[in-house]
Amino acid sequence: MTADHVAEGVLTLDSRLTGALGGRTAQALQRAFGYTTVGDLLAHYPRRYAARGELTALAELPLDENVTIVAEVLEVRERTMRSRRGSILEAKISDGTGVLTLTFFNQKWRANELKPGVRGMFAGKVSDYRGARQLAHPDYQLFDDDAAPTGGADAAAVRWATAPIPIYPATGALSSWQLQTAVGLLLDGLGAVDDPIPDEVRRARGIRSHREALEGVHRPERDDDWKAARRTLRFTEAFVLQTALLERRAASRAHEAVRREPRPGGLLERFEASLPFELTGDQVEVGGEILHDLAAPVPMNRLVQGEVGSGKTVVALRAMLAVAESGGQSALLAPTEVLAAQHLRSIARMLGPELSAELMPTLVTGQLPTAERRRAALRVAAGQSRIVVGTHALLGDTTTFADLGLVVVDEQHRFGVEQREALRLKGRHPHVLVLTATPIPRTVAMTVFGDLDVSTIRELPAGRAGIETHLVPLAERPAWRARVWERLAEELAQGRQGFVVCPAIEPKVAEEDAEPAEGEPTPGAAPAASVASVLAELRALPVLADARITPLHGRMSADEKDDAMRAFAAKELDVLVATTVIEVGVDVPNASTMVVVDADRFGVSQLHQLRGRVGRGSVPGLCLLVSHAEAGSVARERLEAVAATLDGFELARVDLELRREGDVLGATQSGGRSSLKLLRVARDGDLIADAREAAAELLVADPKLAGHPALAAAVRRRLDDETSEYLSRG
Repeated sequence: MTADHVAEGVLTLDSRLTGALGGRTAQALQRAFGYTTVGDLLAHYPRRYAARGELTALAELPLDENVTIVAEVLEVRERTMRSRRGSILEAKISDGTGVLTLTFFNQKWRANELKPGVRGMFAGKVSDYRGARQLAHPDYQLFDDDAAPTGGADAAAVRWATAPIPIYPATGALSSWQLQTAVGLLLDGLGAVDDPIPDEVRRARGIRSHREALEGVHRPERDDDWKAARRTLRFTEAFVLQTALLERRAASRAHEAVRREPRPGGLLERFEASLPFELTGDQVEVGGEILHDLAAPVPMNRLVQGEVGSGKTVVALRAMLAVAESGGQSALLAPTEVLAAQHLRSIARMLGPELSAELMPTLVTGQLPTAERRRAALRVAAGQSRIVVGTHALLGDTTTFADLGLVVVDEQHRFGVEQREALRLKGRHPHVLVLTATPIPRTVAMTVFGDLDVSTIRELPAGRAGIETHLVPLAERPAWRARVWERLAEELAQGRQGFVVCPAIEPKVAEEDAEPAEGEPTPGAAPAASVASVLAELRALPVLADARITPLHGRMSADEKDDAMRAFAAKELDVLVATTVIEVGVDVPNASTMVVVDADRFGVSQLHQLRGRVGRGSVPGLCLLVSHAEAGSVARERLEAVAATLDGFELARVDLELRREGDVLGATQSGGRSSLKLLRVARDGDLIADAREAAAELLVADPKLAGHPALAAAVRRRLDDETSEYLSRG
């Protein structure tokens, strides 16, 4: 990584890292972070800043994580290894209170560098050796006082001593200072940078130019520099995102759609007349909004967010019937085979035999037998089936539609925009309805679903018996675990059924769908409870000796999962020991008990979804959140919040507050690295709203961004980021 690769002023944000830094460094950056361009790496902002006199609090370091710390060397000693030839060099470093050991095997020469009193940055994975924390073979960069500019109080010497040191998100292969060096080379070689923020917008908010912000965030001379730079870059991120969302919204409205209107005495009226229950006020209101959209000459793009059990499926089915009136087809895309099959059964049951015979609801999934899948594909292609339910198999080339009028995406956070688009392109600008049972705070809806109209169903259908939720704190009350199973047995004795949910399938094998909770268990905690171990435990309990217990998880075949769900729905099984495959959509009114083992390993929204699987009929629901989380921990606070309320919207708000980073779009939600760099929806709601207003005003005056090429380029880069992960996961 040398400056030879970069000539001053020749790089742009779109330049390839291969040419800017050389092939080896570029490959390392792509492997570590997926970065390929100069703009990618310059958007890899420091996560914090250290001062040369500041030391890192060693007692707070998490085990088994790569860290970069600032500390002082206390002592260095060498000892001979007992079990094999060679020596170990041990250096103890300190923050003034705690001590951390650095260990190096057969590298005695490092004693010439690591001398007592020397300070520097040390990077590596924190491990535990005989109760003491250590970094084995860490990377380090010492603060070289001899390299400081000379001249006493000379301005350059003061700058060197006081300049903040950027600490970057790093990996075992790329240290923070290597990233700092690479970023510095890029900044040295970067030419003029066109600002994506128009001058009038920037001046009105007192923020810096984009080039100044990049310098300030990566090479600050004082704390004020990086703070002002972050303010600028945060607004830039929000402004570019909102421009992209509003452009997408405008583009969808530029197309002409087929009007889909129900007719008097038609399918929709016949369906509503057959319903054995009254629709709730929210269902009627949201249904009216959807029917209004369907009758318009532009494609509907609407998100319906509804409480768990609020009856979103009925609302979606009414929309499908309105489309079917004109011979149009509707495709419902579900995230799992279990949920797709459940949806098909629910739709067929609600339609009844007569309407089902007319509409021919059809299931299309990847694990259907070949002959059955071929028959289903033919029914769909010929237009015989006007309601099609499926998984990702709907997106394949083998599935074609005669007249796709409505795309319904269930649990949108499990899918990407590109998947929604792939299904939409199978029709001529079909209407799109997005469903989610994950309540979404206003700022998140604005950030993720800014291209959609949003409807909300809060009201639950009448006749629900309700759910009681209790936290079972095994950290203080280990004996209560036995009582959990006794309580489950008491429910079964009344002819009811129950779910027991675990975070893993087998010991150390996580469920594919499971999202890691933001309150991960403390280091050294026992392995996650698994379906295999809990199943064995329950089958061995005398209190459950007569219970019919079976597993359900993502590694079972589609037929095995479907058989288990059908048997459970038919009351041929008493208990399902499952992973999060039963998180959404599973509807068994006789199920009364939900036991979540190691509940602290699940996110708040997952726990709320799981709890929603019980209490769906006249049988009162019981949810037991079993956890070893210590009192006072963030994980424990989250569980207490879930136990305290059944209001999913309140939980979404609490969840935002409890997340330390406030990044609801990060790894814990999206299953991967967040595409939001500095923007935090929990903290930046006002800024996002301000950016949206500014973007909307600009697009009214310049809808094609013809007069704002830098903003157009920034939007393109944003959307090229894997079609932007938070757009795609949104």
